[in-house]
Amino acid sequence: MLNHVEVLLVEDNVHDAEMTIRALKKVNLANNLVHVKDGEEALEFIYARGRFADRPSGHLPKVILLDIKMPKVDGIEVLKQLKAGEISKSIPVVIMTSSKEEQDIISSYELGVNSYVVKPVDFEGFARAVSQLGMYWLLTNQAPLAQKKE
Repeated sequence: MLNHVEVLLVEDNVHDAEMTIRALKKVNLANNLVHVKDGEEALEFIYARGRFADRPSGHLPKVILLDIKMPKVDGIEVLKQLKAGEISKSIPVVIMTSSKEEQDIISSYELGVNSYVVKPVDFEGFARAVSQLGMYWLLTNQAPLAQKKE
């Protein structure tokens, strides 16, 4: 499973993670999804360290859905490290957060985020937004060949 991850979901809120996974399952896009609960786990996953040291490092997700407000390592720091890393800089990162703070939006785009989405409050809106994101980043978007090492 860890060899063919398409979506890395980085979300500390269990309820939001479950809603995201349910919305992606609804459109058959959650088969190759890994959920990690904080930024530290996300970096360990991408760089095949710590808990994920046995994971082949050449197999990168097609997209990372990243929350901002998380324990240990926040989403802005994760984004900063991902976009600075040679193997991870081309992975599309979508910030999915409840934060509408202008500074979070500005910082995210300055660091190279591919999209910034404020989570809709109601389930229908949330499910629709996640489904659309999944369809775009997994089916429509054309990733560089170097990222397609699967």
